[in-house]
Amino acid sequence: MIYTNELFAAAKEIIEGRRQKAEAENAKRLAEFEKAEPRYKALKSEMIDSMRIAMATVGADKATTEKVIREQRERNLAAQREIKALLSAHNLPEDYLEPQYTCKKCGDTGSVGIDLCSCFENVLQSLAFEEANRRSPLRFSTFEEFRLDYYSEKVIPEYHCSPRARMTEIFALCKEYAENFDTDSESLFLCGATGLGKTHLSLAIAGEVIKKGYRVIYNSAQNIFSELQREYFSRDNTRQYETLVLECDLLILDDLGTEFSTQFTDAALYNIINTRINMHLPTIINSNYTQKQVEEKYSQRISSRIIGEYACLFLLGNDVRQQKSEA
Repeated sequence: MIYTNELFAAAKEIIEGRRQKAEAENAKRLAEFEKAEPRYKALKSEMIDSMRIAMATVGADKATTEKVIREQRERNLAAQREIKALLSAHNLPEDYLEPQYTCKKCGDTGSVGIDLCSCFENVLQSLAFEEANRRSPLRFSTFEEFRLDYYSEKVIPEYHCSPRARMTEIFALCKEYAENFDTDSESLFLCGATGLGKTHLSLAIAGEVIKKGYRVIYNSAQNIFSELQREYFSRDNTRQYETLVLECDLLILDDLGTEFSTQFTDAALYNIINTRINMHLPTIINSNYTQKQVEEKYSQRISSRIIGEYACLFLLGNDVRQQKSEA
């Protein structure tokens, strides 16, 4: 993925902050240990002296150089053994006097040789997701807040069940989906009239999935298409937002069908759905449209993928938001 200069600068600041923190904490530990064990300071001096003596033999004859280096190596190793013994006497690990970097691979420098370290890439990606979701109304709802008592127990003959029974089943399915989520999870199509809890359930899923460490993008269809269009026609060629939408672990596309339909939005929707199916990445789509209405509004290549590849959860009941406002 190509990132903006602003994200690079922010990531560099975070990595540098980690390094400075690790080294400051290490300096504090060293000072405390030296105070508790004065012998440690003397041993450090011995190790430095042995290195100086070894370096001073440069230019001498080979036999002398080898003899001095061998003697100073033994001196150095003896000092290291004694330091380990001092640490052990205080029940401290052998690496206690070394900086405890977040990333052992690069020592919190952000690079390994000439390449960016994976830790730097991870920070960049996290910042990119935070930035993407900062522009969305991502405010987590929870499963605990979802109330089934707003749904009638009266059976609807057309569906051979009551809204309460249907929503109890859907609630359990969504909770299980969140608990067992991985990038092989199936895609979901939550549909039904407005105010029945589609957004609440999908946000509850998002909250649990993010806690597991997965990358989630949530936004309304209109906002996602607007952001993609802005990015597409801007001078910024990073296509950062598009990459996040296409490659995130879970994409939640809310309120599909409320967007202003154009040739661009239709192409963008097809690209999102088709790309993520091909990459075997799960998507949750919320819509007030039924599957039949999706077929009527969208092209066959879009509707067939939603109907054929997504598990449909059709919500029943009366507008919960309205019931809450009237209570």
